[in-house]
Amino acid sequence: MRTEQEEHWAGPKGDAYHERSPGDERANYHFFAMALDKANMGERGMRTMIELGAGTGANIRALVKRYPFAEITALELHTGAAKILKERAPHVLVAAGVSVTDWEPLPKYWDVVITKGLMIHIPPADLPAVYDRIHTAAGRYILLAEYYNPTPVEIPYRGEANRLWKRDFAGEMLDRFPDLMLRDYGFAYHRDTEAPQDDLTWWLLEKSQ
Repeated sequence: MRTEQEEHWAGPKGDAYHERSPGDERANYHFFAMALDKANMGERGMRTMIELGAGTGANIRALVKRYPFAEITALELHTGAAKILKERAPHVLVAAGVSVTDWEPLPKYWDVVITKGLMIHIPPADLPAVYDRIHTAAGRYILLAEYYNPTPVEIPYRGEANRLWKRDFAGEMLDRFPDLMLRDYGFAYHRDTEAPQDDLTWWLLEKSQ
């Protein structure tokens, strides 16, 4: 059974969200080139990745262009967005209508697990279980790109409460899992002329082998 939060994003409010936020494929191409630089994709057999909360696929399409050799999977709760994603990236495996809060990943199945603007919409009580799923799924790297704040804070989202939170997502994962290390991090500014993003902080975490 879906939670109230999942029903919100899977329904008409989710329709409006995806219409407002189509993403910028070119900017995302440059973003991933920067954020995944130290992951050495293609080397040491690093060839599989999954994006959680992939929307209509602006990130996925950029990843396909940047890493044409990779096997890419997308997880998306909103079935309409997932359908568009599949039409635009037909060779990507799309898990449609699946929430990250009840997703059951295979252990260490993907070399890289990616979230970009997803964790900010997950209620704080659900985050530990989501952290566990991401950690389970990641064979080597975890890339988080979210809104950062040193302490957890709720932000009103288009006049609604309990829809958006900022916090130190990477720090919480580093504290929760001793086998993770911070490999790289940075900030993506909305005025960047090459790869503008929505003022996201990104962190590349690596599992010890």
